[in-house]
Amino acid sequence: MATKRSVGTLKEADLKGKSVFVRVDLNVPLDDNSNITDDTRIRAAVPTVKYLMENGSRVVLCSHLGRPKGVTPKFSLKPLVPRLSELLGIEVVMANDSIGEEVQKLVAGLPEGSVLLLENVRFYKEEAKNDPEFAKKLAALADVYGVAKYLKPSVAGFLMQKELDYLVGAVANPKRPFAAIVGGSKVSTKIGVIESLLSTVDILLLGGGMIYTFYKAQGHSVGSSLLEEDKLDLARSLMEKAKAKGVSLLLPTDVVIADKFAPDANSKIVPATAIPDGWMGLDIGPDSIKTFSEALDTTKTIIWNGPMGVFEFEKFAAGTEAVAKQLAELSGKGVTTIIGGGDSVAAVEKVGLADKMSHISTGGGASLELLEGKPLPGVLALDDA
Repeated sequence: MATKRSVGTLKEADLKGKSVFVRVDLNVPLDDNSNITDDTRIRAAVPTVKYLMENGSRVVLCSHLGRPKGVTPKFSLKPLVPRLSELLGIEVVMANDSIGEEVQKLVAGLPEGSVLLLENVRFYKEEAKNDPEFAKKLAALADVYGVAKYLKPSVAGFLMQKELDYLVGAVANPKRPFAAIVGGSKVSTKIGVIESLLSTVDILLLGGGMIYTFYKAQGHSVGSSLLEEDKLDLARSLMEKAKAKGVSLLLPTDVVIADKFAPDANSKIVPATAIPDGWMGLDIGPDSIKTFSEALDTTKTIIWNGPMGVFEFEKFAAGTEAVAKQLAELSGKGVTTIIGGGDSVAAVEKVGLADKMSHISTGGGASLELLEGKPLPGVLALDDA
């Protein structure tokens, strides 16, 4: 999957005057007044769109937003137009639909180097189902790529190319020692990633809510911490697998516990093996931060997926923020640091260190699937390099 043709292989002769269909991910969070609260995904799409504009294309952008059931005004992409226009330095034209004659007319009337944003493509249930008839209607809008089945050439944008370089390339051929830090609340959502990474990493650090299932599997009491009772055997088998493969698996030795799940909870630091009844672990403790830090100091490649604790609450953000700061520091020393999607991205943004990392994945669930080694149909459909 890492060897797909990229948009950079298309030159002015291929692009000038052509309408180019670009499937972008502009699924950004909006507040109740439809203001964008995080524009990371819009910014990530800019290099590809600018490249096409500069080469004289008529660019047709297609994205979804949220999970609308049919046409739902609150999921319209209209609120994105001002920010998108500002980032691209032109007035982006907005269509009221994503397919049909009106939209085709708009595309036909676009001058070279301009951009049209289609309305939320998920207003049509066919989009999520990958309906071939719907794909044809989208493809009818353009000359070049995007709906891979019906437009040739179909190539990866710069963002997808970078995602593949890092999430497939760096993980397949890492500079060693290679460490993975996996956090998040549940083991169940990260099983695939942990299993896949166990076959390539030298060091695996675990944090977040999932660690309590591992402690319980080792026979420790976890108080009222998050626990997946049905995953205890799985946790044991993952620990055994790590041992068999010679992977150094580190679980936090101390945790920050709270008497309730709230930002103002009473908290204290205890050994991971001594969580009292009625208390729940919400972050990794200072000893663990130190141990993790020493382990990471030895590495050349690090991939991080999932926070160390409930970083939304200031009191329980220390573990996650310490990891973010250390990765930024190591990045400066030439270590490859990959932030693999999800809450870790939000955490890195929160401490203002996003630009220090080698790569920040914007792919969400798809990034996880790539890390699990699953083939992604949208990537496989692209032309080979």
